[in-house]
Amino acid sequence: MASGRSAVSLMRAVRVAEFGEPSVLQLRSDVPIPKPSDNQVLIRVHACGVNPVETYMRSGSYARKPALPWTPGHDVGGVIEEVGQCVTTFKKSDRVFTSKTITGGYAEYTVASDDSVYHLPDSLSYKEGSAIGIPYFTAYRALLQKAHARAGETVLVHGASGGVGIAACQVARAHGLKVLGTAGTPEGMCLVERNGAHKAFNHRETGYTNQIKDYTGGRGVNVIVEMLSNVNLSNDLQLLSNGGRVIIVGCRGSIEINPRDTMAKETSIIGTALNTATEEELQETAAALLAGMEVGWLRPVVGPEFPLEKAALAHEEIMKGSGARGKMILTM
Repeated sequence: MASGRSAVSLMRAVRVAEFGEPSVLQLRSDVPIPKPSDNQVLIRVHACGVNPVETYMRSGSYARKPALPWTPGHDVGGVIEEVGQCVTTFKKSDRVFTSKTITGGYAEYTVASDDSVYHLPDSLSYKEGSAIGIPYFTAYRALLQKAHARAGETVLVHGASGGVGIAACQVARAHGLKVLGTAGTPEGMCLVERNGAHKAFNHRETGYTNQIKDYTGGRGVNVIVEMLSNVNLSNDLQLLSNGGRVIIVGCRGSIEINPRDTMAKETSIIGTALNTATEEELQETAAALLAGMEVGWLRPVVGPEFPLEKAALAHEEIMKGSGARGKMILTM
């Protein structure tokens, strides 16, 4: 950790000086430790989640381009090191997590606004804390704030073995839905069923959509949480029941669909993006997730782990899509 260095004002951090391939992620050891302002906190990072959106931002293909040089990373678990003079809800040494760093989480220290930081229960590790933010906030928003899923409905989580997918399974099961999930490997399917799904299907098997239809007695599903809409959206429309909704969480390209597929059953395609949530929606989500931690249904699954100096390799691996198993993280 940077606190053990002779130059205590410096830290290790991944920096991006130009947009491009993963190789532009450069580990520096001479980055000044940021200073929190009035309503901010300084967090000593123990682990940081790796999200696909960070790969898009690094490449320069994302709609929102950060100012360079830039340190990626949104989700961290760690300890409060310092608080701004107007902060009253946190103190030094508090265990916390956030999904909204200001100075970037691929670093030994990061700054975040106090209203986007939450206490991390002792029952969860720092690694698990770094796997909460974007996955669980996104899953709750997709299911309950956008799809308006109701207890008793059936939800299909498409790509359920990754960070957001596992979060969606846990959120849906806790709210009384019948939960189906897909994964690309037998191991992934077992993981999905251990984390809330009543039944898992292999989306790499020919005819898996027919298996889902058969499982629902031909009625289809009420809600689909879709992680790869550029591949699955057309098939998703065939799986919906009357009034069904597809919630688009992830997309890596374009796809051609027939709009008539939405007409006969009056189905909907709804996009979601966490950065459009209102403050009230974020507060609602945070309250629900913190309650989930208290009663125990919210339990992040940590997937592949990489040391901070292997951030470029982590970016390469997360985009391969070779069968996600939990949330990928960086450790300090």
